[in-house]
Amino acid sequence: MHLETLHREEQELLTEEQTLNDEKGAHIRALKRVASEDASRFRVRPKLHNRYVLDCLLGKGGFSEVWKGYDLQELREVAVKIHQLDPRWPDSKKENYTKHVSREYEIHRNVRHTRIVSLYDVFEIDNNSFATILECCQGTDLDTLLKRKKRLPEPQARAILLQILTGMQYLSQPSGSRQGIIHYDLKPGNILFDEFGDAKITDFGLSKIVDTPDPAESMELTSQGAGTYWYLPPECFVTGEQVRISNKVDVWSIGVIFYQMIYGKRPFGEGKSQDKLLADHTMLNAQEVHLPERPDVSESGKEFIKQCLMYDQAFRPTIAQLCDNFYVLQNNTDGSLISVEN
Repeated sequence: MHLETLHREEQELLTEEQTLNDEKGAHIRALKRVASEDASRFRVRPKLHNRYVLDCLLGKGGFSEVWKGYDLQELREVAVKIHQLDPRWPDSKKENYTKHVSREYEIHRNVRHTRIVSLYDVFEIDNNSFATILECCQGTDLDTLLKRKKRLPEPQARAILLQILTGMQYLSQPSGSRQGIIHYDLKPGNILFDEFGDAKITDFGLSKIVDTPDPAESMELTSQGAGTYWYLPPECFVTGEQVRISNKVDVWSIGVIFYQMIYGKRPFGEGKSQDKLLADHTMLNAQEVHLPERPDVSESGKEFIKQCLMYDQAFRPTIAQLCDNFYVLQNNTDGSLISVEN
């Protein structure tokens, strides 16, 4: 009896320690955000394009900042992504960066779906900076949610999965003049939640247009080395030969994301840096996924993960086939109706 009490108290202390560490991490991230905001050239919050007012900095990347803003014309909150070119860059580097962002805009502007973050506007600020205006998602993102909760109960993870699949099904299928799209950078950080807890896909910086009528057709991979390695399939790491890819790249990414939601870690390369993962040929050796005994996961859920993470892309389902998977179809009310707590 005494041992049971000690064990219970130990678990309570561990839970409390984890809560305090999570709070510490949140405070550190908030302090970094405030420091970045204070150092930004846009800290004086100018009105952009005579229409957009900046509120607070949401995040900062290598060459861009994302601000929460307000659209005075449409009377709505927006996300303002400001791209900044270093004046010291040679013209060729500036041109390449601008081409990259312009290509992302051209892909994103033709996409309209409730499961995908909307793109509203793009404009030049000055010679070395320009902005894209996006739908503002009031919730968190899946990466932050997983850092806070570590893993999710299977029903909640499946609800998020269904919403991601709904968006990816739309993206992968040609429609009218819009061709099919391979996202190529699906990861928890690119899954945002709105104020209702519904998931939306964002960031088309690495996306690829499938230039064939059949979205399942393959295309040559011309950007090896790009992307977030833990979420890319083995074929993206093959060297010395021509590599062809299809939307099965995104199927693998979906499998990794779902595994991470369920088990609280990534199936391959957990704890490794991207450089170490590449040097160790981790993804090239990812022949078979290991499914932990705990937590308990339904057999259909496990089978879904195995199908997504088939090493040989010839045996991996397409996005369309994945949407017909039993695990997806059973009791499905279109995950859009299932609110996801964030």
